[in-house]
Amino acid sequence: MWSKSKDEPGTTPYQEPYRASPPQSPAPQGPMAMPAQPAARKAPPASIGASMRIKGEIHTREDLLVDGEVDGVIESESLFTVGPNGKVRANIRACEVVIFGSVHGDVEVSGKIAIREQGSLIGNIKSSGISIDDGAYFKGSIDIIRPDLKAAKQSKTEPKIVAAAS
Repeated sequence: MWSKSKDEPGTTPYQEPYRASPPQSPAPQGPMAMPAQPAARKAPPASIGASMRIKGEIHTREDLLVDGEVDGVIESESLFTVGPNGKVRANIRACEVVIFGSVHGDVEVSGKIAIREQGSLIGNIKSSGISIDDGAYFKGSIDIIRPDLKAAKQSKTEPKIVAAAS
């Protein structure tokens, strides 16, 4: 019986095309030689798995994904994501927050917060931007921060000192 060959077009599954890494310059030699810098590649986020439960404070500079349970305080200088299985009972301070799971606590974000379709947040939000998808649940207050206007108001209200020539 005749069957298509694997070499014929359209019979193989899609594969990501090969991308060669850019050539790196040779590393300098000697006692003060610095290690070669790896290509600028974003590392995968640190994660708290679905079977993990943490009580306490979390402070991080890297992206963090919580798919388990966390009770306490969370501070992130990067992206903080609550996965679909994540249950967070904590006050959160982060640069950016995305919620797919459940959060009970106040959230303060210097960037934007997004509550996705199955996500829920019970608590107050202080953020410069917010996105709430259809099907998401939110109960609390929202305080939109505009850092641009705050700096402009301060500069208008501060007295100006002018040097007088004698």
